[in-house]
Amino acid sequence: MRQSFDDVPVFVAAVEAGSFARAAERLSLTRSAVGKAIARLEDRLGVRLFLRSTRSSILTEEGQLYYERCQRAINELRAAEVMLESGRHEVVGRLKVSAPIIFGRKKIAPLLLDLAERYPALELDLRFSDTVVDIVGGRFDIAIRNGGTSAGAGLSTRRIATQTKIACASPAYLQQRGTPQTIDDLAEHDALVYWRGDQLYAWAFNDASGQPQVATLKWRLQFDSQDAIVDAALRGLGVALMPDWLVEDHILDGSLVRLLPDAIAPPLQTYAVWPTMLHMPPRLRVALDHLANNLMGS
Repeated sequence: MRQSFDDVPVFVAAVEAGSFARAAERLSLTRSAVGKAIARLEDRLGVRLFLRSTRSSILTEEGQLYYERCQRAINELRAAEVMLESGRHEVVGRLKVSAPIIFGRKKIAPLLLDLAERYPALELDLRFSDTVVDIVGGRFDIAIRNGGTSAGAGLSTRRIATQTKIACASPAYLQQRGTPQTIDDLAEHDALVYWRGDQLYAWAFNDASGQPQVATLKWRLQFDSQDAIVDAALRGLGVALMPDWLVEDHILDGSLVRLLPDAIAPPLQTYAVWPTMLHMPPRLRVALDHLANNLMGS
């Protein structure tokens, strides 16, 4: 029997939307239609993709593996479309991008500079700020945002990265204060905490049994800069919870030590947001694909 892949985009939308109901809204389908599409796909594959309850749908291990493969295939198809499109339409014009300061400078800017080298007629205007910008009012082509997907009316989103967070501290700090063995142990240590505006970013984990737990923290040092937190951790001033890409070199050279390997912090999802349009210009499509293809898994 001929296989149909019509249900795969519905499955991917359900994963990225976080629920069947939100996927139905994005796809202009009923929730029942989304559920039936997932059921058909599960029946064809012979595996459960979601664990369902009355309130939520959670990916199974098989579902996660299938989603990752589907996303790779979709990214390849998009890249192929861009390749064909670039043969007909030159990548030209200005691309104005807003991105968080540290992630933007270390992750986004190098990739967009790749495009500037590849396409001489492409102009870049990169703005780095941890403030959520007005995309339409600021005439931005793309805004990079960490966290929730709520973009607002008239805006489209695409997930471009998943950032893993790890707890770490310097050997000197651990020698003086001891090494925390559990999430509860963090309450006895000096936390280097991140604030934005009036909001303290909590340290949430899943413990060794998979149960969610928010760490009790005490601190005397707080920052609105991730770079400053890393600097403080290197000086032995406390324990930090940071994206792994920001501290991986320090972990490798031994200047920081990873803590609590069995306590998994929920990953931070990163999205590109742009004004919804009927026909996407090649410069925008190329930039979105280049970012997603290179950052997924970061």
